[in-house]
Order: sequence, then structure tokens, then C-alpha cells
Amino acid sequence: MIRPRHKVYLVGAGPGDPELITLKAKRLLAQADVILYDHLASDDLLDLAPPGAQRIYVGKKRAHHSASQEEICAMLVEYGSQGVNVVRLKGGDPYLFGRGGEEAEALYQAGIPFEVVPGVTSPLGIAAYTGVPLTHRDHTSVVTFVTGHDVERIDWTKVGAAETLVVFMGITHLAQIAARIIEEGRDPATPAMVVRWGTRPDQEVVTGTLATLPELVRERGIKPPATIVIGEVVQLRERLSWFERLPLFGLKIVVTRARQQASTLSSQLTELGAKVLELPVIEIQPGDSTALDAAILRLESYDFLIFTSVNGVERFLERLDVSPRDLRNIRGLICAIGPATRDALERFHLKVDIVAKEYVAEGLLAALAGHEMRGRRILIARAAVARDVLPDTLRARGAEVEVVEAYRTVPPEGLAERAREVLGHNPDWVTFTSSSTVRNLAEAVGPQALHGIKTASIGPVTSGTLDHYGIPLTVQATEYTVQGLIDAILSAAISASTGPSSTIGT
Repeated sequence: MIRPRHKVYLVGAGPGDPELITLKAKRLLAQADVILYDHLASDDLLDLAPPGAQRIYVGKKRAHHSASQEEICAMLVEYGSQGVNVVRLKGGDPYLFGRGGEEAEALYQAGIPFEVVPGVTSPLGIAAYTGVPLTHRDHTSVVTFVTGHDVERIDWTKVGAAETLVVFMGITHLAQIAARIIEEGRDPATPAMVVRWGTRPDQEVVTGTLATLPELVRERGIKPPATIVIGEVVQLRERLSWFERLPLFGLKIVVTRARQQASTLSSQLTELGAKVLELPVIEIQPGDSTALDAAILRLESYDFLIFTSVNGVERFLERLDVSPRDLRNIRGLICAIGPATRDALERFHLKVDIVAKEYVAEGLLAALAGHEMRGRRILIARAAVARDVLPDTLRARGAEVEVVEAYRTVPPEGLAERAREVLGHNPDWVTFTSSSTVRNLAEAVGPQALHGIKTASIGPVTSGTLDHYGIPLTVQATEYTVQGLIDAILSAAISASTGPSSTIGT
């Protein structure tokens, strides 16, 4: 079998939104041994690389270059000659004002095999996410791209007349650029805009005219990186803008779920326009499986198997898989506290007999109210630390209840430092999906660190823990699910945008 040769890949990271990266780029990142990445490449893309991949920052800001272009080229040649896969991750597209051509030349001269993977360049991302098409049959059929960091090198007699003009790296010279274009005969009333962090949830847009835009940008304090767009197409923004109309656009929301469970909540909030700050405050660990393993050996003896979380389901089935027993040994009715737990069971082809209507222990007790419990044997596989209302009530009804530790939750290492860093970004909301997420965060940084930040709770038990720590509750999900949590935040955000703010409860 002929193995593919190791290469250097000059990869476009896209304009900012990590989902705008190409499928090929995503595959190459997953196979990378070394990544040299820019300031404008999203941190989320680095997470696509294997855990052992070497990550080297070679970003450039106006005031600071971590490495010169010559040094970057030398590093590409050095790593490329070591027989490893090297990804040079560049913001936007490598060949459009990305100096990809210089890097490709250096690799060619050194005899290093390379490929170039195009990316969505920032003007195209900006056009889509601001509602300003760069071409339009009624307005323009010509687009000109130009860099603005050296105003004197540009022939503005030619460039300034472009129907749509896109200026990269020109924000610090905007006043000079606008003046030169007007001097060359462009109408001062020509629509114009500046976009910072285009395609990202913190996208900022300032619109005006060629004459007014420099002062508007100065008043707003817009700093690099930003892109300038000049032309009649800018006026279409009022009709075609969609990104900034997403209901959670501009809101920074902290997700505190365990890292392996955060994706569903994070992705849905992102789709609604929010900037998600992931802060895992719990870590799921296997725990002591001695009692669980012993219970699995007696599976046939249980009349009910009760699961109160997805983690409990997964850990139970892991231990079942390495035991002498299998699914055929389950004789009792299977109970789930809510739809997520039910779905986890059904993924393993287990039929769920009883699901609570309210997704808390009290709801499951209500669902079991019609079943005779006297003399029944019940197995509850759950977290090491949990409320005892469910087993205690079932025992009071005459059942023989065995509670076994399926897993345990602990605060992640370095939580306090990471929490202070995330909260330092001044989030608008913090979401809590369990009492342990409240407890771990409050004990890591102190309840006072959350004052002034809106809080969203998945249900009454979690809300009670917030109250215990003296943390004000802003909204609580009506349905005690992730979707219910999102709906509560949405309702509050819509209410805030249309009228006086209000607190939404159950």
C-alpha cells in the first residue's frame, strides 16, 4: 500500500465563524502533527486537532508580531522537512492578502511538498453576515479588493472609482483613505461601512457615508481587525441583514455543563446568535463500581430499574457490557426521569416503561404512584451525591430500594482560575443545568462573582441551590430540559428587546 506523503498544508481558516471552514480543512486539522496558526484563526478550530498535535502561535497584530514572515517561512520549511503533517492555519484565504504566496514559494524553493486549501475570505463572510452583497445587478458588477495599511502605495485614481470597494487592514487610516477617494471625485454621500469581527457573535458594524464614516468609527472606538466596504450595495443592509436579527445576537452566555455534554446547549445558543463561553464546572468520573457490578449480577431480581440521568445510563451499560450479564437479564420495568434519559436508554434498544411528566424526582414518584411498591425490589443507578427524596419515598411505600453509585461529579482542575477568566469577559447570562453546576461554580469563585449576571436554571431543584448560595434567579425553565432552558432565555431576551425587563418563572 502506498502511504500518502507528509506535506505542509496552507489552509484557509475562514472569516471567523468556525463552521465556515471547509470539509477538507477540517479533515487536515484532524490529521495534523503541527499547526502554525494566526491571530484571526478561531480557537475552536484548534480543538479539531489531535490531542498530541503541536500548536504554535505565529499571529500578527498591528502592535506586535509574534514571528516575522521570514521566521514563519523558515518554521514551515523546518517542520515540513521532518516528515510530519503541518497545517499552516491562516485567517480567511491563504492567497488573498494572506501572504500564502510567499509561504508557498519558500516551500517550493526548499523542495517541501505542499498543498493550498482555500478558505472563505473575510469580505465574502462579511457580505453574507451583514446583508451587503458585494455584487448586485441593480448596483454593481465590479468589486475591487485593496489593502489600506500603506495609503501612499495605492493608486486611488483607479481604485477609488470602483463600484464596490473593499479595503483590508485600513481601519487606522480610514480618514485618510476616505479623503483621498473623495479628492479623486467619489461622491461623499456614497454609502460605506466598517465591520469588525465579521461573522462572529461579537460582530460590530458601523454604517454611514464616505464623508461621515471616519468620525462615526472614531466615536464608536472601532479597532483592528476591521474591514471597510464602500459602495451603493451597503444600503441593502437595512433589508438583507439577518445575522444581527437573530434573537440572542450580541449576548454572551456561559455554559457550565460538563465538557462532553455541553455541545447540544452550546450549538443551539450559537445558532440563535449568542456568543457561547464554555466553562465546564463539573467533570464526570466513573466512581466506585463495586456496588453497581454486584447489582448487575442480580439483574433478574429487580422489579424496577430507575435512571435519573444520561450519565447513569451510560455508566450502567458500560459495566453491564464487561459483566457476565446482558440485556436479556433485565426483568423489571425501566423508568427514566426525563426525555434525555429516555433517549439514552432507547439508543441502546431498551424500551422505557415509565417517564416522569415533570423531570425531577417528584415527577418520577408521581409517575410511579399507581404501581404497588410493597415488597418490590428497585435498583437506582445514579450519581454518588444526589437527593434522597426518591429512594426515601419509595422505601416509605414498602419497597426494597438499592441505590448504587454509577458515577460521580467533581470540580475540574483549575476551575477557579478558568472561571475568573470567563467571568472577566462580562457575560450577560450564566446557565445552570444541575445543582452541582451551581455549587461548584459558587464555591470556586464565590457567589458574589455572579451578581449582576443573569442566571438561567433548568428547574426548581437547581433554582433552590441558587437560592441557597444567595445567587439571584433570573429565569427558570418551564419544561425542565435543555430546550426548556433555551426557551426561558429566549423569552427573557425577547421581552427585554420589546419592553421593560421581566423575570420569567415556572
